Amino acid sequence: MAVSLDAGTLPTYLGRRKNMITGYWTAFVEMVQTPFRHVELVWGIVPLYFGLLLNELTSPKANFRTAIQTGFSFLWAGAQWLYPYFKSRGGPHLELDAMLPINLLVTFLVIGFGLIALVNGLRGRFSKYTAFLGHTRFANYFTIMIFPIQAHHLPWTWERLIAIALFGVPIWLVLHLGLMPIRNQK
Repeated sequence: MAVSLDAGTLPTYLGRRKNMITGYWTAFVEMVQTPFRHVELVWGIVPLYFGLLLNELTSPKANFRTAIQTGFSFLWAGAQWLYPYFKSRGGPHLELDAMLPINLLVTFLVIGFGLIALVNGLRGRFSKYTAFLGHTRFANYFTIMIFPIQAHHLPWTWERLIAIALFGVPIWLVLHLGLMPIRNQK
């Protein structure tokens, strides 16, 4: 459906577009800030930021060192997301009924990919179709962005999911170009 942009409708159309981008920016900033507003999330998110910066200083090619970094980051995040669901009634056990199905699916996917990446990295070779797990840069970005959602401090929404995708490339470019002088000193 084409939008007629005559002199009368142009300001309204541009205003709606600006509000839409502002909404995504607000969702993005909220996802970045939320872990630092809750003490119980800080010790879970700081190693992921450290991993992101460390990964930006390593080779852009998939290798076993980066696979180990990916595996650790994914397992760390998955453990943080599962920890609140361990209850100690007559012995520790996991209460998964308290998790939303999407949170449960994402948590176990992240843990599964983390185990595969870590095992491949430690073995020193990638199994068939798993070399993508050696590319850690974007993996850490997505893990950091979904961290407050998976930790149940923010709900899953389409707006947040679009914000993660929309700002992924600009954030990567800023990190890539900003850290290039440090990366090239090796």
